[in-house]
Amino acid sequence: MKVPRIHPDTIEEVRQRVDIVDVISEHVVLKKRGKDFWGLCPFHNEKSPSFSVIQDKQFYHCFGCGAGGNSYTFLMEIGKQSFAEVVLDLARRYQVEVKTVEPEQRKEIQRQLSIREELHRILEVTASFYQHALHQSQGEHALTYLREQRNLEETTISSFQLGYAPAGWETLYRYLVETKRCPVNFVEQAGLIKPRKNGSGYYDVFRDRLIIPIMDLKGKVIGFGSRSLRDEDQPKYLNSPETPLFDKSKTLFALDKARTSISRADCAVVVEGYFDAIALHEAGIDNVVASLGTAFTQNQLKQLLRFTPSKKVILNFDADNAGKKATERAISEVENLVYGGVVQLRILNLPDGKDADEFIKSRENGAVIYFQALENAPLWLDWLIDSLLADKDLKAADEFQQVAAGMIKLLNKLQDANQRNHYLTHCAELLSQGDARLLLQNLATLKSQTKSVRSRYQGDFQQNKKKQPTPSAAKFIVASTPENELLEQAEALLLRIYIHYYRYRENIVDSLEDKDLLFTIASHRFLWQQIIAIEDELNEPSLGDTNPLLRELYNRSSDFPQDMKMVTKLFNLDEKTQEDVFRADIRVAEAIASLEQVNYQKREIYCNQQLQNLNPATDLELMKYYLEEIQTTKKEIIRLEQIRLNFSQDPVL
Repeated sequence: MKVPRIHPDTIEEVRQRVDIVDVISEHVVLKKRGKDFWGLCPFHNEKSPSFSVIQDKQFYHCFGCGAGGNSYTFLMEIGKQSFAEVVLDLARRYQVEVKTVEPEQRKEIQRQLSIREELHRILEVTASFYQHALHQSQGEHALTYLREQRNLEETTISSFQLGYAPAGWETLYRYLVETKRCPVNFVEQAGLIKPRKNGSGYYDVFRDRLIIPIMDLKGKVIGFGSRSLRDEDQPKYLNSPETPLFDKSKTLFALDKARTSISRADCAVVVEGYFDAIALHEAGIDNVVASLGTAFTQNQLKQLLRFTPSKKVILNFDADNAGKKATERAISEVENLVYGGVVQLRILNLPDGKDADEFIKSRENGAVIYFQALENAPLWLDWLIDSLLADKDLKAADEFQQVAAGMIKLLNKLQDANQRNHYLTHCAELLSQGDARLLLQNLATLKSQTKSVRSRYQGDFQQNKKKQPTPSAAKFIVASTPENELLEQAEALLLRIYIHYYRYRENIVDSLEDKDLLFTIASHRFLWQQIIAIEDELNEPSLGDTNPLLRELYNRSSDFPQDMKMVTKLFNLDEKTQEDVFRADIRVAEAIASLEQVNYQKREIYCNQQLQNLNPATDLELMKYYLEEIQTTKKEIIRLEQIRLNFSQDPVL
């Protein structure tokens, strides 16, 4: 259902209730400097803070990329949400009654808002039920397991709200549905019960299991992890299914408890298991979170990076073969951030193949030794290189060749020239095994082979395709060719029509959202943020001969002269631009097609860049994937180019 227009009174009341510092602090680590707050901008990569939050004006501004606005603008940008979605979410959080312009729809809006609240309530009741069951006779074996096998203290068991799911098939179902009168459809939506295949009722998802509640950043229960208490039960660990509240690829266990410590230590530690995280927290190392049984994802990494200004993250997965593969998979998942230097990633493998829980409990002063191990954890690339060397005899020609080929593959992915030169020398030293006579020879060979791999790939690729641009050439194309001019013209056209023609504003917004398009040129992005902020404040259409949006934009031009000087030309219409506005229906569609076309062109360039870093001898399947992607993008570019040509040939109506 399309969200109806929210009443101005609700928008204003929410605005008055919300503090922009509280809102932004959930996403950015802010430090007070004078009367304002500063942090690293979440909208572009930077190493020194240029992102300013002005509390008394309830406004933020980044001096690096030009992003700026109020609480509404920030949440719309960071979460890619519409204005209405942001207002509704804030209204729910700050308990503001939602009024709409259409009063008859207010009840439906309140119902939609209450769904998540009802799911939260059911999960909280369930967590209490599991906690209670743990301390009853039926949960005695689970409590004994926590105390004796996991050696957890009562305060830890209570702090993490650990519990026990009784063995019965319908115990929780009956408690929630029959005793607590929870709607069965909501209990199912919360991931707690499943319908029987024969259609005769429901059964509990968690049975005879130790229960570990999973919280969101605010400490609200959003799902559950569980561990079987009998070796024959499978799976050993079982999580809640995906629900409206719970997405395991975007969630980290114990982040609600660790976020403050991560900021204080300026470092986040990621372990594999729930009990690894719990044991470390109990030992006083509380800047620790756990992944949820899946590969460590970019979404999870980006959550952590909000809380550590230096972007330091340590992966401490198990040291056995499965743990090493999980570590390699995790590095691969976040590869673009790692190789681009966005995150300072380190890897810790504990000796004897132990996990963190076993390690700290199996030796005296285990927590102290673990902390020292964290301090000495190697960088991800050193860990990968060490993994290549593990159990290899470099005196054997085939194993030497295998290690060298692996090193070359890693070196080709490094984007920083200084870092690459450092590791070229380091790898040559490792291959030389202390023989100074071989060092220069191996260094020259590595450099030569690195180039030859690229050259050999280019030669193979040219047989099927036109010569692909190098990464540096690709950047040049984006910066200076007609594609970028097309982007600038299309964005300017949409903004001009939006400013001067109220009738097409909703159409432009819907088109951008449907196609998942954004304004990418810095000056246009800043102007769009100002438009959103102004409309939030006005909450009224531009009718008749008046245009309050344009009037306020002129006012902001004096407030932000440097940021607005590039776009003030859009505030005026000449003969040509008046025709564009007159033909807005055609021009909007043409501009949207242009933005789509540029996106596909960027995708093609990106695929070409990825191909540059692949080795035909080892990456054939990945090369095929990127070649297919290039073919697909080329077809879309041709299709969109034809659409644009058709629009441009339409007569003036």
